[in-house]
Amino acid sequence: MSAVTAPAAVLVLGATGTTGSRVVSRLAGEGHRVKAAGRRATPVDGAEAVRFDWYDPATYEEALDGADRVYLVAPVDSATPADVMLPFLEQARASGVRRVVLLSSSAIPAGGPALGQVHQALPGLFDEWAVLRPSWFMQNFTGDHMHARSVREEGVILTAAGEGRVAFVDAEDIAAVAAHALTDVRAPGTDLVITGPQALSHTEVAAVLTEVTGRTVAHRPLTYEEMRDHLSASMPLEYAAMLAGMDRSNAGGAEDRTTDTVRRLTGRGPRAFRDHVLAATGGTGTVPPARVS
Repeated sequence: MSAVTAPAAVLVLGATGTTGSRVVSRLAGEGHRVKAAGRRATPVDGAEAVRFDWYDPATYEEALDGADRVYLVAPVDSATPADVMLPFLEQARASGVRRVVLLSSSAIPAGGPALGQVHQALPGLFDEWAVLRPSWFMQNFTGDHMHARSVREEGVILTAAGEGRVAFVDAEDIAAVAAHALTDVRAPGTDLVITGPQALSHTEVAAVLTEVTGRTVAHRPLTYEEMRDHLSASMPLEYAAMLAGMDRSNAGGAEDRTTDTVRRLTGRGPRAFRDHVLAATGGTGTVPPARVS
């Protein structure tokens, strides 16, 4: 009798993070074999936990073993992620991976800084691919992001975005798009800009948080330099400068747009910010701490 071959797996990097955890849950719930990768190989219901560290290439082989698709999430706080991601992708291709879905950002086009370099290289490495370019996450205000901590601890949101509007998107909607991009018969073969249904300024975000939670939240605008220096207290200066620069671009309207990506790929519309906050508070009026991304 011949040995039974296990079905090919989807390798999900950042499997305990904001989008990765949701992608794992969706795929496992749909019956797909999932390898949930992270630095601590944290057990996840319905998935096989595997250790993966971007800065330890010795972990690559086990993570890739048996996988033919990868949900690709960059190393945290790196301004030059291509340095480690491109060698990993070369190894992934050699090991039999045929489809890669990269989580990037709406603010970073192909060939742009940081993940833009990985985006640009992806079509030359894989026939089946997609780049997810979500807008800023709604979870930034309700999870474990610096904005959410500032909201909980001080009742303020600090940005250099001025009154620029952003079409914030729920991570659940990003994960839904990712699941389709990973498992549909045809890979998208393009980049997908993912937004919520409405662009809001941070002042409007603060107003929604105030209304839903009953606790006053205010937006405190900073200059680019003030935001860069504020961020650099908790991350490398180069990365802080990049994030502050994105805020500055948002002040000029760079993210004041909406797309139909969620509806087109999933068949339903994206969640509104007020509905997200209501769900995140669980009807208690308090936004609890959430998973670390």
